[in-house]
Amino acid sequence: MILFAEVECKLYEGNSLKAKRSVIKRLLAKLRNDYNLSVTELDYHDLWQRTKIGIVTISTDLSHAEQRIQKTLHVIDSFPELERTITTVERI
Repeated sequence: MILFAEVECKLYEGNSLKAKRSVIKRLLAKLRNDYNLSVTELDYHDLWQRTKIGIVTISTDLSHAEQRIQKTLHVIDSFPELERTITTVERI
């Protein structure tokens, strides 16, 4: 089972692309290291207050994959520098 999530976020801290990159880099590293997921920034590369992150997980069990995505979303929500606005999850 393959689950793909697109997560749009607003960033409130910082006022430059450099500050945005710092937050995004920490977030993506944490998700990769702690949950062994494939993650990347998908869109809004030139906007310092907005980002879209793609997350992919593969599992033989749908419920296990959904749990991993939910834990990932919880980690994103725990970052005080950003707010998750739009989230879509698709099963492939």
